[in-house]
Amino acid sequence: MSFLNDLFIGLDAAKQEELQERLDLVEHKIKFMDKMPVACLDTSNNPAYFLSEEISLAGGMIETDILSAVFIIYYQPGKTLTDLMREVPTALNTEWQAVQNNRIILLNDDVDRERTAENAISLIEDIAEMLHPGSFIFGHEGDKWIRFGA
Repeated sequence: MSFLNDLFIGLDAAKQEELQERLDLVEHKIKFMDKMPVACLDTSNNPAYFLSEEISLAGGMIETDILSAVFIIYYQPGKTLTDLMREVPTALNTEWQAVQNNRIILLNDDVDRERTAENAISLIEDIAEMLHPGSFIFGHEGDKWIRFGA
């Protein structure tokens, strides 16, 4: 669980168990799926690695070669979904596989909120739904993230 261990400290046993069950559900399902190559970029198309662990736990793997990325997640602290919708179109390159296949995702993980175990598990669930939409439905699409068609 790596970074999650620190977030679980101080939680009561019932809450820890609930969150662990949610994480176990995602981990169990992705065990039988291929890892999806994901590039996480800011609005200047610079790689962003601060979601690497969450992406990995959700069934993805960070792809450093943008041309090989099956999905591109645009995420930048301080940017709302509206900001991203306004700025991302000019950053897209039609040569990218993810653009050609309409696998661009805009993410606003409520950047001003506190980093808690609950929020981290929720983000892992959301990324799992982004990368494996037929296998996961957690219901935050449109609220915290959207699929963006080029």
